[in-house]
Amino acid sequence: LSLLLSLGATKDMGKMLGGDEEKDPDAAKKEEERQEALRQEEEERKAKYAKMEAEREAMRQGIRDKYGIKKKEEKEAEAQAALEANAEGSLTRPKKAIPPGCGDEEEEEEESILDTVIKYLPGPLQDMFKK
Repeated sequence: LSLLLSLGATKDMGKMLGGDEEKDPDAAKKEEERQEALRQEEEERKAKYAKMEAEREAMRQGIRDKYGIKKKEEKEAEAQAALEANAEGSLTRPKKAIPPGCGDEEEEEEESILDTVIKYLPGPLQDMFKK
């Protein structure tokens, strides 16, 4: 212990051994300055990233304009406006669009398949199915 004390580690060793800590009279002021510096650094960082994101968004918009691409929000807004325009004056929910190849066309297709099968049957069986 005396060797360490002679090396100039008296303050730190005294604290480690449980001795009385030396109170810094300006500790509160230093802590406040440190917190203010941290807040300032955080604001500068946020400003830097906001600027970078604005530059990126400008570049993205240029690409969208060049290739005629719309933002996801714009597409959704247009789709919603189209639905509202179609449903305007209607008391019921909008009808769902029937995809091509569904509905009445299927029945016609089944009949044509049946007709095709009948064509390949012998004559007396064709007569039975046609009646």
